Amino acid sequence: MSSETNFETYLLIDKKKFILCVIHNISFETIYEDEMLLSDNSEFKFEMLNEFLEKNIFKIEKTLKNFVKDIDIILDNKEFFSVKMSIKKNNYGKYIDSKSLLSPLNDLKNSCQSNFNDKKIAHMLIENYLIDDKNYFTLPKNIKCNFFSLDVNFICISNNFVNDLELILKKYHILVNQILSAKYVEKFIEEIDQNIFTIASRIKSGLNENEVSLVRKSSKNKGFFEKFFDFFN
Repeated sequence: MSSETNFETYLLIDKKKFILCVIHNISFETIYEDEMLLSDNSEFKFEMLNEFLEKNIFKIEKTLKNFVKDIDIILDNKEFFSVKMSIKKNNYGKYIDSKSLLSPLNDLKNSCQSNFNDKKIAHMLIENYLIDDKNYFTLPKNIKCNFFSLDVNFICISNNFVNDLELILKKYHILVNQILSAKYVEKFIEEIDQNIFTIASRIKSGLNENEVSLVRKSSKNKGFFEKFFDFFN
C-alpha cells in the first residue's frame, strides 16, 4: 500500500450515531463515509463502536489503497467539561507579541494538567486579552503595555474515556490523533457553511486564531499558536 497521507480519517461519536468519514486534506472531497444509527435510549457502548469499526476499517483501507494510521475523534457527549483560568503578567512597557505569551500560556497549561491530572485537554482557547485594562478578542499588533492578562478556557475530557477509545483503535493499529468537541466544532458550521468534518479539518489547521494547538502539525503555513506547542513539545 502507498505511504502517502493525502487524506484524513474522522470518527464522529454521539448518542444517536457513529460516522466514519475520510476526506481529502486539500480539496475536502469525501472519499468514504458510513454511519451506524443508535437507538434513542441506548447508552454509548464500546462494543458497538468496535462492531462499527470492524465493519468499516478494512473497507476504508481497500478504498484508499492505504493503511489508516491515525484518526481524529469528533465527540458529542457528557464527558467534556470546561476549566477557565486566568494569568496576569508584567510586560514592563515593552511590545506585546507572540513571544510575550509563550511563558504564561505554558504556565496555564501546566497548571490545568497538574490540577486535573485525570483529564486530557482537548481544546485550549484564549477568550480574552486584557492589556492595560483594555479588552481585546484577538492579540493586537504593534502595541506596548505595562501589564496584560489572559483568560483561557480549557475544554477537557476524562483520561479513562480516551484510554478506552485508544484500546479499541489499537486493535486496528490506529492511533488517536486528536479529540475534538462536537459542540465546539459545530459553532463554526453556520458561519462557514461546511460539514462537520471539513470544519474539523480547518480547525486543526488553525481556523480559530485564538485556539492554541496541542498537537504537532506538518502544515507549512503555521499560525503562531501551532508554532507555540512545537516550541514547548
